[in-house]
Amino acid sequence: MKHYEVEILDAKTREKLCFLDKVEPQATIAEIKNLFTKSHPQWYPARQSLRLDPKGKSLKDEDVLQKLPVGTTATLYFRDLGAQISWVTVFLTEYAGPLFIYLLFYFRVPFIYGHRYDFTSSRHTVVHLACICHSFHYVKRLLETLFVHRFSHGTMPLRNIFKNCTYYWGFAAWMAYYINHPLYTPPTYGAQQVKLALAIFVICQLGNFSIHMALRDLRPAGSKTRKIPYPTKNPFTWLFLLVSCPNYTYEVGSWIGFAIMTQCLPVALFSLVGFTQMTIWAKGKHCSYLKEFRDYPPLRMPIIPFLL
Repeated sequence: MKHYEVEILDAKTREKLCFLDKVEPQATIAEIKNLFTKSHPQWYPARQSLRLDPKGKSLKDEDVLQKLPVGTTATLYFRDLGAQISWVTVFLTEYAGPLFIYLLFYFRVPFIYGHRYDFTSSRHTVVHLACICHSFHYVKRLLETLFVHRFSHGTMPLRNIFKNCTYYWGFAAWMAYYINHPLYTPPTYGAQQVKLALAIFVICQLGNFSIHMALRDLRPAGSKTRKIPYPTKNPFTWLFLLVSCPNYTYEVGSWIGFAIMTQCLPVALFSLVGFTQMTIWAKGKHCSYLKEFRDYPPLRMPIIPFLL
C-alpha cells in the first residue's frame, strides 16, 4: 500500500509549517489536523482550516486523503481560525443574558427608573404578559440548546460571542427599558390588539419548536448526515412545503407578535434586524440545499412563501 507525504504551508506566507511522512491513504482531514497539532500545539484541531488552495474552501474533517485531487505528495494550506468556543456555550451565554437583563427592568431594581419606582409593579396587564412571553422565549431557547439542537460544527470563533451578546443583550435592555417604564402606555387598540398579538406569538413559538424537533430527528446523534427536511404529521411542519427554513419564519413571526403586543419601537427594530440576518442565513441554507440535492422541492423559498 502506497503512503502519502503531506506538506502543510501557511496560506498567507507559503511558509512550510509541517511535513508529514507515510500518511495512510485512508487518513481523514481530522486525523491530519491531529498530526499537525503534535508539532504545533498552539493550533488545536478546531482552530485549523486546511484547504487545497490558499483562497479555497476549507476541507471537511471527514474528507479522506486518497479521495482528494492530490498526488502522493499532497500540499495543504493552513489558516488559523482563531480561538474557538463551543456553540453550546455561545448559545447559553447569548440567551441567558436577555432573560436576566429583562427581569432587572421588569422588577424595577434600583438605579433604573428612580427611587420612588424601586421594586414597584406596573399597573398594565400587557407589561406582565410581555415579561412572561419574553421569559418563555429565552427559557425555551436555553432548553433547546441543551436538549434539542445538534450542531454540525462543534465550535465557533471566540470573537463572535462578543458580537452576538452585544446584539442580544443590548436589544433586550433597550426594549425592556421602555416596556417596563413607569410612563409606558398600553397598545392603541387595547385588549383586542394584545389578544391577537399573543395568539401570533404562541402559534409561532409552537411552530418554531416543532421545526427544531423535526430537524433534530433528521440527524442521528453524533452524525453530520444531511437530508432534505419534509413535513411530518405535525401541522406546524407543513410550512416545509413552502420554505426551506420555517424555523426562521416562525422566529420572525414571534417577534412581530411581540412588537404588536407591546407597540414598542425597539421591539420592531429588533424584529427588523433579526429578519434581515435570518434572511441571509435562510438564503445560504436554501442555496446549499439546491446544490446538494438534485431532487430538492422546486416550490420552496428561503424564508417567506412565494416571495423571499
